[in-house]
Amino acid sequence: MTILPPTPMHCANHPDRETLLRCNRCDKPICVECAVQTPTGYRCKDCVRMQQKKFDTARPLDYLFAFLIAGILSFIGSLLVGFVGFFSLLLAPGVGWVIAEVVRKATGRRRSKPLFQVAAGSAVLGAVANQLPLLVMVLLGYAGAGYVLSLVWPALYAAIVCTTVYARLSGIQLR
Repeated sequence: MTILPPTPMHCANHPDRETLLRCNRCDKPICVECAVQTPTGYRCKDCVRMQQKKFDTARPLDYLFAFLIAGILSFIGSLLVGFVGFFSLLLAPGVGWVIAEVVRKATGRRRSKPLFQVAAGSAVLGAVANQLPLLVMVLLGYAGAGYVLSLVWPALYAAIVCTTVYARLSGIQLR
């Protein structure tokens, strides 16, 4: 009996790449970049995504808790922005991390993509809430260009806090 070497296939997502890997769930050919290592072997990102959807465990009250906690803590953090200016960019990831951990603890570590989005959106609202009167004055033309520049640090703070909260809650890992 002669054992033949496996014939290379082409990745389903990257047709220009040869591979010998297959998803152990759907049997789709995948390259090293598309493979996600799981405790049971390699899977394609589509199968992993479908599996994760089964683990959306958030309850309706969790959305309210996430909204209130993220908004209030982000508002408190944004009050520091006026005092530290540029250094708010250094503080924002820490504030986002604290917000995410408090939300995670309050929701019993339950998961759901919409829950993470609610927390991140509320963090933005909390971050810009104390700048709202100034923003309205700028938009209506009652404040000059100097006031527009004073909105830069709060806007950057809000963006960094929002992305940190979402990344921390959803488990996104930077490589």
